[in-house]
Amino acid sequence: MTAPRQSLAALTLMLLAGCTAVPPPQSAKQAPPPPPAEQPVEPGPATLQIDGVPRQGGLVRGLAPAGTRTLTLDGAPVAFDAEGNFILGFDRDAAPQAALVVTLANGTTQSRALTVAPGAWKLEHVNASITGSASSSAEFQRLRAGELAQINAARARTVESNGWRQRFIWPVRARVSGVFGAQRIYRGTPGSYHSGLDLAGGAGTVYVAPADGVVTLAAQTPFTLEGNLLMIDHGMGLNSAFLHSQRLLVKEGDVVKQGQPLGIIGATGRVTGPHLHWSMKWNAARIDPLLSLPAADD
Repeated sequence: MTAPRQSLAALTLMLLAGCTAVPPPQSAKQAPPPPPAEQPVEPGPATLQIDGVPRQGGLVRGLAPAGTRTLTLDGAPVAFDAEGNFILGFDRDAAPQAALVVTLANGTTQSRALTVAPGAWKLEHVNASITGSASSSAEFQRLRAGELAQINAARARTVESNGWRQRFIWPVRARVSGVFGAQRIYRGTPGSYHSGLDLAGGAGTVYVAPADGVVTLAAQTPFTLEGNLLMIDHGMGLNSAFLHSQRLLVKEGDVVKQGQPLGIIGATGRVTGPHLHWSMKWNAARIDPLLSLPAADD
């Protein structure tokens, strides 16, 4: 990417870190992250810079030193732009320690040991079936395979977008009715943890793009759990998913701008009422959308 280099002061304004949980079956193999830059970073500081505090479910930003050829987090490649800007995401269940390693063009390395702060999660009891709109477990498994294939294919795509650089905005100003990281119990059966942010905007309410991106999935028919599912790639391995829409206003391949209407809040899929579920991932790590937003009264 060739967007202007940002100072750490500007980066501070960026993301610090997906109403029904993304279901337990979502354990399919994740697509690899985008490859690092092909050429060493020319400008940049002398040492590795990190802005923000690593925490479970969080996102931090950083700046690679001049001459950086590769960057890895616990051995996995991390993408960075031509000026060395990068982001790191930490899953809800991330280990308490992580190792960030830079290899320079001259063969030397720099490393940073990161301490990942723990999150505080809660349990939620939900009066809904764990199989969503499917009439039986057998039907659920049959339908789910195809749905997961579409989701994984969308996440495997690599797009050009600078949305990851922006300060995200609320897709809709509404009461927070569900928080990231909570584990749900469906009529006594434990499910996966709640992967995003629930916004009780009310049926028929329009929601907008929290940042620039490219539409990688716009479900033509409702999925069993997500309902009418929309996925947006913000670039650099960061993507958003919006669940349970009554109707989608964009289609796959569309380039969207921050604040652009994306869909209408509904109650499709596995829900107990109309609301918007917004989840975010950085590569394979699930992160908390709330940590990317300004305070509700800003």
